[in-house]
Amino acid sequence: MRITVFGATGGTGLELLRQALERAHEVTAVVRDASRLPDDLRDRLDVVETNVMNPAAITPAVKGRDAVLSAMGARGRGPTTVLSASVTAITEAMGRTRARRLLMVSAAGLEADAGDGPFTRYVLKPLIVQRVFRHHYADMAAAERLLRAGDLDWTIVRPARLTDAGRTGRYRTARDLSVRGGMNTTRADLADCMLELIADRTSIHHVVSVAS
Repeated sequence: MRITVFGATGGTGLELLRQALERAHEVTAVVRDASRLPDDLRDRLDVVETNVMNPAAITPAVKGRDAVLSAMGARGRGPTTVLSASVTAITEAMGRTRARRLLMVSAAGLEADAGDGPFTRYVLKPLIVQRVFRHHYADMAAAERLLRAGDLDWTIVRPARLTDAGRTGRYRTARDLSVRGGMNTTRADLADCMLELIADRTSIHHVVSVAS
C-alpha cells in the first residue's frame, strides 16, 4: 500500500514509519524538518519537507495514497490547535484528491465511558487526567469533531498513556468504548494497531481504543 504519515518525527510517527516499511509499504513522511528523521529511515522513504498546516503544500503528499495516518501532537500542556489545525489541512488536501482513508491518533483519556472501571470512569479521567491535559484534550475533541463532520473514511484511534516499552503483540482493542483496565499503550503497539486497521473496513467511522 501507499501510505502517508504526518507527525512522522514523533515517537509514534517513527514507529509507524519503521513498521510500515517492515510490511513493504510505500511510505511518505510529511515533516517540517527532514533532518529529524533517523539516517536509517531517510533513504527508504519519500520525504516531503513542508508546512503541514498548508493544504496546498501537502496535497501532493496525499494524492493517490491508500491511507493517510496522522500522529500529530503538541508539546507542553498549554493551549494548542496543532491537532485540529492539522486535521483541517489534511482533510482539505484529501478532499482535493481521491484519497479517502484517514486514521488519526487521539487519546483514551478524552472520554470516560462504560468501558472503564468505576474508578477510572468517575475519578481518574474526569477529575485528574482531563484537568491536567485540558488544553490538549480540547484540541483533540475539536479534531475529532472535524473528522466526524466530514465524508472521509476515518478511524479515530485512542491509545492509553503512551510508553516506549516496545511491541508486545498482546494489545487489546475496543470499538467505541474504552479498554477496561487499559492504563498504558506502547507506541509500537499503537503503530501496529493503526497499520492493521487500514484494511479493516468495519472500523470506518468508529473510535478504536487500544491498550497494551
